[in-house]
Amino acid sequence: MTSPLQTLREDSSVSALVAGFLAVLISYAGPLVIVFQAARLAHLSEAQTSSWIWAISIGSGLTGLVLSWRLKTPVITAWSTPGAALLVTMLTTMPLGQAIGAYITSSVAITLIGLSGAFDRFISRIPKGIAAAMLAGILLRFGTEVFTSIKANPALVLLMVLTFLVAKRALPRYAIAGVLLVGTAFAVTTGTTHLSQLELAVVRPVWTTPEWSWHAVLSLGLPLALVTLTGQYVPGMAVLRTSGYQVPASGIIATTGFASLLLAPFGAHGVNLAAITAAICTGKEAHENADRRYVAGVAGGAIYVVVGTFGGALALLFSSLPHELIAALAGLALIGAITTGLIGTVQDESHRDASIVTFLVTASGMSFLGLGAAFWGLVIGGAAYLVLHKPWKRPAPQLATLKKA
Repeated sequence: MTSPLQTLREDSSVSALVAGFLAVLISYAGPLVIVFQAARLAHLSEAQTSSWIWAISIGSGLTGLVLSWRLKTPVITAWSTPGAALLVTMLTTMPLGQAIGAYITSSVAITLIGLSGAFDRFISRIPKGIAAAMLAGILLRFGTEVFTSIKANPALVLLMVLTFLVAKRALPRYAIAGVLLVGTAFAVTTGTTHLSQLELAVVRPVWTTPEWSWHAVLSLGLPLALVTLTGQYVPGMAVLRTSGYQVPASGIIATTGFASLLLAPFGAHGVNLAAITAAICTGKEAHENADRRYVAGVAGGAIYVVVGTFGGALALLFSSLPHELIAALAGLALIGAITTGLIGTVQDESHRDASIVTFLVTASGMSFLGLGAAFWGLVIGGAAYLVLHKPWKRPAPQLATLKKA
């Protein structure tokens, strides 16, 4: 009988391991900057900031690893990016203990929603075209940034694009791995990285006793739960469903919500399903065989744990890489996912207009009432679907019989 570890070894591939690494790299090089900004504005100590990074890294790593392994699906988890953006303004208005209490409230609310199964029922009612359009709209900016980055660093970006095209023709499975190696080598040789600043030190997590405040719960806890559900779980599940993975959302939400609850006293503002980085691991770039892409989730989870263990030292290194390198890597790695989303957007002709509206709203990057473009794309696109297609109306039985006759 084949052991689980032997199965993992047999299913492993270079492309899947690279996809998992890229998901982690892009998370640390991009969204983590918001965490550092919130910590600086709130005047958190170095120990508290390191503990925060440790908590969200360990939480993301363990939940992603376990869920990917058990579901045999590339489940990529990360910290709440819209939640971190909310903290940039809110964390300065209350003591850290009250913020921790708000984190716990948010985690409990999300866990209960996951256990109730309400989110699964909500997701199942979203038309496939609208889900695909939301995915394409979210990812479009990352695709276009490949080419807008040329102005800032033409040699690096054009070299990476050329590498991608040549490798895609000769060795398509290893195209992104080739881009990563060539881009990193170029950045190192031109002196645009900061490898000398790397100092490894194991983190000592800092416990902060929660304090309960209605002001903190209402002004931070509930908004944090709302933006995480709409800004992370909805597009995250759209990525999985569009890629053909029909896994239930309830177990994923409950697992990440419970992990957030346990890690909140150490600074974690929330661990949740990822969307953008997940798209790197759910497409053909990770592996031609969809059943073997779960290895990318396992690899990404393991890397998160390693980075978190060393207290943000590696995270600081990732964030010190040239922005153009990260932008080009993300955009080129997401071309397959963008293609899948665009095909899904226009494939269903009967819902095409509503799907295009969803795509345009999401791609606009708009923000209104504190909620992001993914949420409003779903709301406005859903309204267009209801108005244009009137799904609640069904032909009367006698009319249907007469037409049939």
